Amino acid sequence: MRMDSLSLNHFRLRLSEVEALPQWALLGFLSGLLTAAVILAFRYAITLPLEAGLPDGAESFEQLSPAMRFALPIGGGLIVGLVLWRWPASSGVGITHVLERLSYHQGRMPLGNLLTQFIAGVLMLGSGHSGGREGPAVHLGAGVSSLLGQRLKLPNNSLRTLVGCGTAAAIAASFNTPIAGIIFAMEVVMMEYTVAGFIPVLVAAVTAALAFQLLHGDEVHVLLPPLDLYTLSEVPFILLLGVIIGLMAVVFTRIATFSHRLNDYPIWLRLPLAGLAVGLVAQWMPQVMGIGYDTLTEILTGNSTFELLLLLALAKLAVTAFSVGVGAPIGLIGPSLLIGAAAGGGIGLLGIAAANQPVSEVTLYALLGMGAMMAATLQAPLAALLALLELTLNPNILFPGMLAIITSTLIYRFFTPQGSVFQALLGLRGLDWRRAPLDHFLDKTSVISLMRGHINAPERLTTHAGAEQLAATPGDWILISGEHAHVALARADLALYLLQTGGDEIPKDTPLDLLELPALRRDLATIEIQATLKDALNRMNEHNVDGLCVMSFEGAPRGLLFRDDIEQQFRRSGHL
Repeated sequence: MRMDSLSLNHFRLRLSEVEALPQWALLGFLSGLLTAAVILAFRYAITLPLEAGLPDGAESFEQLSPAMRFALPIGGGLIVGLVLWRWPASSGVGITHVLERLSYHQGRMPLGNLLTQFIAGVLMLGSGHSGGREGPAVHLGAGVSSLLGQRLKLPNNSLRTLVGCGTAAAIAASFNTPIAGIIFAMEVVMMEYTVAGFIPVLVAAVTAALAFQLLHGDEVHVLLPPLDLYTLSEVPFILLLGVIIGLMAVVFTRIATFSHRLNDYPIWLRLPLAGLAVGLVAQWMPQVMGIGYDTLTEILTGNSTFELLLLLALAKLAVTAFSVGVGAPIGLIGPSLLIGAAAGGGIGLLGIAAANQPVSEVTLYALLGMGAMMAATLQAPLAALLALLELTLNPNILFPGMLAIITSTLIYRFFTPQGSVFQALLGLRGLDWRRAPLDHFLDKTSVISLMRGHINAPERLTTHAGAEQLAATPGDWILISGEHAHVALARADLALYLLQTGGDEIPKDTPLDLLELPALRRDLATIEIQATLKDALNRMNEHNVDGLCVMSFEGAPRGLLFRDDIEQQFRRSGHL
């Protein structure tokens, strides 16, 4: 047992070092496995009841009677609203919640929120609300990975990377797109690209995709024929598609932020309102219910009319944006793909009708619309482009995809400078997702990396001989631990005192109180060894001290950390 504890402590300490890639690869592997298992359970919890209860399978809400299409989402919203109202401390859900926990809680995600997201997501999607599995999946993957790190008592700066691992693994398992999952985690959640962060995220994404395929099978939503841009004369039309999709993404975010004003009302009222919106629209457009992958398949086969595509895009956009704005625990990645496919397919039909020459198929424009809408609403252009590539396995999609995605992203950013829809909603709650360079540096750096280790920690009362031994030891500071406090004594001042008081003329067994010497001393607060530099500065400010005694996992003093050490490291890193 003792050896196991020592090995785990060594593993924890190694994570604070730059070259700890084997340890990070192991954590990425565990994160991928856990995320795949949770996503699989979440998927089955949604689809199995729907397959048993709906006439033609898990996506056939269209086969329900008008009365059921009206009542089902309202009832589901009421049940979930009452659950979230009864346990408000666990009501934070979705990607917005993940971003909040990263920005303000160092990636610590509580178990209660994880369970709430699972139950609420199953009930909302199972009752036909207009949303996707991917947002809840990201929350579940990030949450289970964060809990893994908390359970192992890993350094706090490790939790950020583990949240990124869970995010990438969730996207990879949901779509079988590991590369897009990696980029999504770094573009949308972690908002940084580093080699140290890339390795575990990559391992997690690949592990989750492989594990999910082994357990669930290689799921393919639709088989597409080979697609290519037929002629370069279509480039202006593709740019126009990007402009239109970008404006639609702007409208999506405006509706979501406007409906967010209803958050002053209790959630048990807001979620039935979201269900009411779905139920009313579903009376004449039942395709808005549920995730909509069956409808997406029909669009990509090119068998839909222009009128249907136009109405579906507008209806799905309005209903989903309203639901997201009022706080429904649903995702918007899946709906954004459906909205973009419908809009892109409709634009493609217009282009084909207006052209006097052969042009690309409608399916190509539907795919471009998918990528453009996902990129704009999430502000993740590279993730959207790679998702197109992985979903189609067709490199010819890259050039037209880049044109559409870049255009839609720029249009959206011009009209919505506050960022993605998630970031806009965070801003309305008074939370700033943007991270100053100092906060970013402090959050990602462990106290282990700067603490002064191998410290001497004698008793306060010693002898003259003992003081001479302390003065001869290496290090600038000596730690003196009392019953309720820790003090750092400058070793140079101790040596100077011994020199000035006569040295060898004093008997060696003369008692000496180290805290009564005329020397520089610093009062210390304590902090756990897994803390970050941000934790350290907060603790110093809280206790009005300039130094900390870093405590080991067993509760024993392990090292010293001073405020000026942090400031000097920040300057050396090039930030000042």
